[in-house]
Amino acid sequence: MIHVVFLGFGNLNHHLFIALSSAKNVVIKQVFNRSSVDSSSSLLKNVPCTQDISKLMDADVYIIGIPDDAIAPFSESLPIQNKLIVHTSGGVNMSELSNNSRRGVFYPLQTFSKQREVNFKNIPICIEAENVRDLELLRKLGECISENVVGIISEKRLKLHLAAVFVNNFVNHLYAIGSDILNKENLPFDLLKPLISETALKIETLSPKAAQTGPARRKDQKTIDKHLKLLENSDNKEFYELFTKALKNV
Repeated sequence: MIHVVFLGFGNLNHHLFIALSSAKNVVIKQVFNRSSVDSSSSLLKNVPCTQDISKLMDADVYIIGIPDDAIAPFSESLPIQNKLIVHTSGGVNMSELSNNSRRGVFYPLQTFSKQREVNFKNIPICIEAENVRDLELLRKLGECISENVVGIISEKRLKLHLAAVFVNNFVNHLYAIGSDILNKENLPFDLLKPLISETALKIETLSPKAAQTGPARRKDQKTIDKHLKLLENSDNKEFYELFTKALKNV
């Protein structure tokens, strides 16, 4: 059995808790969170919770799930030594963790919101550790919930995180722009959902470059000019011009 303590209970650790709590070979020993959590909820009713960092229980793996800029100082404050401490960030080097304990990374590559359930089965879990034994422990922990566990060093994981920001965060912002355009015309965003779905499905069989379509790709300047005129007084005109210029050069 792998014994786990969660340090922080934000979006990511919330989802990891749900996934690992139903895994056969995992025991969740405790949840630490600086603010109170609802320990009476069905999710946490059988798991000890604490706001006192001095009362952390013994475990095999301690999973930090807090904002990136707080990881380093928080890990320095932990009153435990020679234990495996991991963070869940895509953009923080493993070396930023305190060297008072063994260090590692357990990074699920996915977007998480508390109000939406996720299935970890196909989510890539990127792992890293300072020694082979700890890496194998993290691999076993990851394989309890995912079929896609891969070892990636910090430098490559940062590049992976950069790519993820482009395909997830930036793309979602473009969805929001499209939604705003339609809302102003009293048109439902649902009209775009089949297009969004097909765009995502195409890259299952085509490279993103091969799947690219649209007026910029075919150099349809007449349509581009019409769009720019519609965006004349919009902050989004700069986005349109930037992406159009890039796509014309693909």
